[in-house]
Amino acid sequence: MPSKRYRQSPSRPTRRPIPPIEVAIGDRFPLTIKKLGINGQGIGYFKHKVCFVPQTIPGEIIVAEVTAVHEKYLEAKIHRLKKASPDRIPPKDDYAGLAGGFELEHLAYQRQLTFKRQVVLDSLAKFKPFGYQHYQVRPTIAAPHPYGYRNKAQFQIRQIDGQIVAGLYRANSHEVINMVTCAVQMPATMQAMRQLVQWIQELQIPVYDEEANSGIIKTIAIRESRSTGEIQVTFITNSRKLPHKRLLLDKIQTELPAVRSVMQNFNPGDTPLVWGKETTKLAGNDYLTESLMGLDFHLSARSFLQLNPEQTETLYEEAAKAIDLTPNDTLIDAYAGIGTIGLSLASRVKRVLGMETIPEAVADANQNATLNGITNTRYEVGTAEEVMPRWRQEGLTFDAIIVDPPRTGLDRAFIDQILQEKPHKFAYISCNMATLARNLTRLAPTYRVDYIQPIDMMPQTPRCEAVVKLVLNDHHHQ
Repeated sequence: MPSKRYRQSPSRPTRRPIPPIEVAIGDRFPLTIKKLGINGQGIGYFKHKVCFVPQTIPGEIIVAEVTAVHEKYLEAKIHRLKKASPDRIPPKDDYAGLAGGFELEHLAYQRQLTFKRQVVLDSLAKFKPFGYQHYQVRPTIAAPHPYGYRNKAQFQIRQIDGQIVAGLYRANSHEVINMVTCAVQMPATMQAMRQLVQWIQELQIPVYDEEANSGIIKTIAIRESRSTGEIQVTFITNSRKLPHKRLLLDKIQTELPAVRSVMQNFNPGDTPLVWGKETTKLAGNDYLTESLMGLDFHLSARSFLQLNPEQTETLYEEAAKAIDLTPNDTLIDAYAGIGTIGLSLASRVKRVLGMETIPEAVADANQNATLNGITNTRYEVGTAEEVMPRWRQEGLTFDAIIVDPPRTGLDRAFIDQILQEKPHKFAYISCNMATLARNLTRLAPTYRVDYIQPIDMMPQTPRCEAVVKLVLNDHHHQ
């Protein structure tokens, strides 16, 4: 037997590389699910290669069938479930595994809540912001109603085999899944959707055909107000004309009395964007009214509102707790949208200054202030990093800041601005734990993370929201 050293050196350079694992689509093998990925899919390992399987739960043993092969990982589906998890429940929607928005319907609700907290912990471990091992990450706040909570349905309208269907795209495709029921939607949004589809069929209104880029109705957006029960319908169309418009509006008026606003949005051609720039009113009001935190908000068709109004109040209450306002504070409401957060906190502070890049939303925010008799707020169009220095020059100072950025997180220039201004009080509402953790690497150690409170805004999906309480470190006080 030659010595180990000898065996290693001369033969090393001529060693043949290990051939890559040959796996083809359709191959089957047993797989044990070890953990859940950030998108709620199960993760197992086949010959050291990561394998993602939707609709599976840690601890389950399955026969996996490969659906896609990538250099670094595999995708598969359940061919057979050999050993089910005690946390597995039957999904309420039979297409739960086909489209987005129901990824976790097979998972017991309590386990969904622990998963969402884990997403926060995993993101922190990945980006390692200063002191992250000591952050207090609280248990996820549950939604009182894990089904029937979504106040908005935005469904694609297509014709399949002569039948008009409304639904969401199948994952990674342009095939629309016909959704007759949908357990996560507020029931009235689905009843209205089904009724409209029936009328479109009866009146033979042409619906969009992607292949030919022809037809008229592309998408129907329906939003329901939890406080009034009123509904807003928007037809998103490929052309400005809408055949049989009068007949359709008559039917809506007589048979769907809850619909108080009917809009049309013009979005021509084959585009990945759901909404076009031009919205016109067909009937009723320009807006829908929703109540949150004891205030009334007018929502125009395109304005953003959280999809779960019941949990939105919990979210804002948590943000208010985290920021701990006093009557002398000036509060900055960055990424303000239609002013929901800032206006709901206006009575607790001296003044609120807000900014938002979408002009319609700013108009809505200022109008909503008037609507509620709030006089100590001011909303302006622009990014926070443009607007804040301008306010500075006017001699305005800020004690507190609340941010609720989009999934991309806070802009670099804006973080620089915050670190320069150093407001004492800071609450960060996040809908994407990865960008949150990345932003915290820049904010800490100037700010200490007091705690992170996950909140389940979207049950049955892997989406997670959290409120972070940040406190200016003592040696940074001026």
